[in-house]
Amino acid sequence: MADNARAKRLADLIREVVAQKLQRGIKDPRLGSHVTITDTRVTGDLREATVFYTVYGGDEERQAAAAGLESAKGILRSEVGRAAGVKFTPTLTFVADALPDTARTIEDLLDKARQSDAKVREAATGKSFAGDADPYRKPGSEDETDDTTE
Repeated sequence: MADNARAKRLADLIREVVAQKLQRGIKDPRLGSHVTITDTRVTGDLREATVFYTVYGGDEERQAAAAGLESAKGILRSEVGRAAGVKFTPTLTFVADALPDTARTIEDLLDKARQSDAKVREAATGKSFAGDADPYRKPGSEDETDDTTE
């Protein structure tokens, strides 16, 4: 079992090697400049690596990029093995990163909240509070009653 620091270093190396190879070394048109490697995770035994990626474009581009990455898996694993110099080169698994979809959902929710705040702000303009500006009694005011009478 390898330590976490070694797994992290190997994950960083895999991310860099795969990104560079996709940018300069692979001639597959499905893997153009619209594929971005976002993260890499390696298991504790350094046998398996999960590479997360995003694709700029629609569903067709995502499917084409997934097929391109699957066909280039062997070349990419060979490059990782050359660069890493480890006894066993980890197997690569490519997973589409859900980060852009999650960010889009959060942005939609924030837009709804802004619209709701604007409606509340619009309804509150020109209105006043139901009570006095200072609803708390002050000592010595005439509103106080003497509760100590016998």
